[in-house]
Amino acid sequence: MGTDDSTIWNGGQALVQIIYGEPASKANQRRVVKIGGMARLIKSQKALNYSDVFKAQAKPISPLIETDVRVTMHIFYASRRPDLDESLILDLLQGVFYVNDRQVKEKHIYWGLDKENPRAEIIVDVLPIPEKKARKRRAAKEEI
Repeated sequence: MGTDDSTIWNGGQALVQIIYGEPASKANQRRVVKIGGMARLIKSQKALNYSDVFKAQAKPISPLIETDVRVTMHIFYASRRPDLDESLILDLLQGVFYVNDRQVKEKHIYWGLDKENPRAEIIVDVLPIPEKKARKRRAAKEEI
C-alpha cells in the first residue's frame, strides 16, 4: 500500500482503506472527569480527535458486512513511543465496513514508523462460511 489517497476496492475479495493521522491507544483513551459531583470515564482528547479524523476520512460501504471477517492493519506511528493498539480502530470500523467488531475472528496487526505520515492501512476481508453453515443456508433458501 502506498501513501496516496485512500481507496476502497470491493471486488468480493477485500476492502482497503487508509486513514491518515496517528491512532490513539484504547488503553490510554479514557480519562476521569467529575460531572455533577460524580466521577465519570470519558474518551481522552487524543481518542476524540482521532475518532473525528477517522470519521472524516472513512468511506462506508453499503450494505455492511454481516459475516465473520479478517482484519489486517499496518499502523504507522509518528514516533517509537506508542504501543501497538488496534482496538479503537476496530471500534471505529463498526458501521463503516462491518456491523459489529465481534465479527472480527482473525487479526494481523503490524507496527510501523513513519514520522512524516502516520496512518493506518486497513484491509478487511470476509472469512469463508464453514461448509456446515453454508449447507444450512442453501437448504433454508431452497425452502422459500
